[in-house]
Order: sequence, then structure tokens, then C-alpha cells
Amino acid sequence: MPIFKPAYIETFKKGLLSEKIEKAYKILNSCTLCPRKCKVNRLSGETGICKTGEKAYVSSFNAHFGEEDPLVGTHGSGTIFFTHCNLLCIFCQNYDISHLGHGEQTSNENLAGMMLHLQNARCHNINFVTPSHVVPQILTAVEIAVDRGLSVPLVYNTGGYDRVETLKLLEGVFDIYMPDFKFWDSEISKTVCDAEDYPEVARKALVEMHRQVGDLITDESGIARRGLLVRHLVLPHGLAGTREIMRFIAKKISSNTYVNIMPQYRPCGRAAEIKELSDYLSQKDYKTALQAAREEGVDRLDRRKRRFMFL
Repeated sequence: MPIFKPAYIETFKKGLLSEKIEKAYKILNSCTLCPRKCKVNRLSGETGICKTGEKAYVSSFNAHFGEEDPLVGTHGSGTIFFTHCNLLCIFCQNYDISHLGHGEQTSNENLAGMMLHLQNARCHNINFVTPSHVVPQILTAVEIAVDRGLSVPLVYNTGGYDRVETLKLLEGVFDIYMPDFKFWDSEISKTVCDAEDYPEVARKALVEMHRQVGDLITDESGIARRGLLVRHLVLPHGLAGTREIMRFIAKKISSNTYVNIMPQYRPCGRAAEIKELSDYLSQKDYKTALQAAREEGVDRLDRRKRRFMFL
């Protein structure tokens, strides 16, 4: 098997990365990076829903062993958790980071340093968690880091609320996309995160991501090198619309899509505001979700054994 080379290395050598950075920062003058389209001037310190101006905030970075098997391998996924979020689900399991803003402002230079630190720790990839609102900062940090020897795949680990126009700036930079597809019903997404357009946005985003990188490809050790990996958190009482989401993935993306159907829902943050979300996930609901996925033609499922309490 030929030696893997991340796409961003060639993009950097051709000078295209600098062009992408320039385009991304222009968007911040009247920010429309994400579907919220707050149109604030983030370069002058104004902030919108994501509460982030010119500089990114980071809550933590480390080798993470709780991710999917193709990302974790033997040395872990090098995760960088960004503070704040553009989606803000009321049940977020990282509520202190996404809603309460726990984290520290960092320069692009420091962000590049985090990436190189994780690579030096032998992490198999750099995994940007909640990156949708800090694309210009990430691109700039990648340019700095690749000039200093960055050579592992980059993972765009997103809630799925991403504009296609912004994703196109990432073509040739990210080899691995890992979006959530959270809700099929627009009324649910409106109630849970005040984003009635989420289902439509997520569908378009996944199509674009797959166009760029295709199905997930792993090396001889089972480590992800390139492709799409979709996450779906099963919600109590079928609120996520699992069957419809799996049908869309199989019919409109690829029946060979790698999907992680996740059972770890628990009521966090403000989940108690919605009666159905105040419950823990039942074993029956999770088994029903798995069955629906297979019936709809999605059977390339993440098989990592996870320990969670079902009620």
C-alpha cells in the first residue's frame, strides 16, 4: 500500500491554502460561515450566536480513546475541543463548553502548536471538535503547522450544521469528515436548538462532504485515512428520526457509509425542559434504532463496545 499523504500537503504546496484562508477571513467581516448567518463583524470583536470573535477558544486538547475505532487505533485520536457552538442543543453533553463557554482564547500559532504536540504524541489524526464557527482560524493554524511538519489526517468533527459554501473552502484540506446527523424532523430541531432548517442543512452538508472524500477508507491496521464517518445519537422515544436518517444515508449518500449509532444519550443541560428528553435512553429504543438502520440498508456500523446504562 502506498504511503498516505494528507490532501492539505499538496494544497499547501500549490499555494491554495493561503487563498482559502483569505476567503475565509473575508467572511468574518459580516459572518455567514454557518447557517445562522449572524452577519456580525467578528474581526472587530463583534460576536453572534457562537460568541466567538477573531480568535478561537479551546477548552482542551488531548489524545482521546473514546472515539470510533478507525480514529482511535493504538495511540488515540488527537482531539482539540473548541469552546462555544453554532448549534447549541439544549441537551448537549458538553454543556459547560458549548453553552457556558468554559475554555481559553488562543492564537492561531498556539493552535498549530497543539496540532504538532498531538502528532508528536503519536495520535493518528487531528480531530477538531465543534469546528464550524472557527474555520478561518483552523485553516490558518494548518498552514502554520504543515510548514513545521504536520503530516497526519485532519478530522472535521461537526454537529452537521454547516453551510455548503464553507465546506467547499475545506476541500483539499480535510481528508475525514465526521458529522452528526441529529434530527430528521424540523419541529424537533426547532424545539431543541432553535434551528428549524437543521434537517435540510445537514442533508446538503453530508452530500457535499461525501462528494469531497467518498466512503471511509482505512489502512491495513484499520486506521482511517480518508472518507465520511457519520454519527447519530439515538434519542428517547424516537425523537431523532433514526429510520428516516438511515434511509437518507443509504439512498442519497452511500450504503457503504460508516455510521456510528450512539446509545449514550442522557439528560444533560436543559434537557428537562422537554418531557421526552428528560428520560434516559431505553435499551428497546436503541435496539429499534439498530434494527431500523439495517432494514434501511446501513450495515457498516461502528462496533466498538460501549458501556452505558440503559433504563
